[in-house]
Amino acid sequence: MMDSSAENDAENSHDEGRLYVVDSLNNLNAQNHCLVHSQHPTVWEENTESTGCLMMQNSLRCQSWFFVTSIITLIVSLALVSFVIILIVHTGDKMDEVSRKIVLERKSIEDLKKFHDMILQYLNQTELMENIENISTVQTRQPSHDLPGY
Repeated sequence: MMDSSAENDAENSHDEGRLYVVDSLNNLNAQNHCLVHSQHPTVWEENTESTGCLMMQNSLRCQSWFFVTSIITLIVSLALVSFVIILIVHTGDKMDEVSRKIVLERKSIEDLKKFHDMILQYLNQTELMENIENISTVQTRQPSHDLPGY
C-alpha cells in the first residue's frame, strides 16, 4: 500500500511540474502576444488573453506617461532655475552699474562744491577790489584839508 501512495505522490508531482511548465509557457506566449500587438496594432478578439494583454499595455503606457511627464517636469524646472540664475546675475550687474554711477555722482558733487567755493572766493575778491577802488576814488575827490592833522 505504501508503494501505491508513493507512486501517486510521484505522479501528482510530475503532473504538477508539467502544469507549471505549461502555465509558464502560456504566460510567456501572452507576453510575446502583447508585444507583437503593441508593435502592430490590429483588431483583437475578445478573450481572456487579450484582456490580460490590455492590462499589461495599460501598465506600460502608464509607466511611459509617467516617465515622459517626469522628463518634461525636469526640463521645465531646469529652464526655470536657469532663468532665475540669469536674473540674479543680471541684477548683480545692474547693482554694480548703479553703485559706480553713485560714486561718479558723489565725485561730481564734490567737484561742483569746489567750483562753488572758488566762484564765491573770486566774487568776494572782486567785490573787495571794487570796494577798495570806490574808497580810493572817493578819497581822491575829497579835498585834503578835511583830513585832521594837515
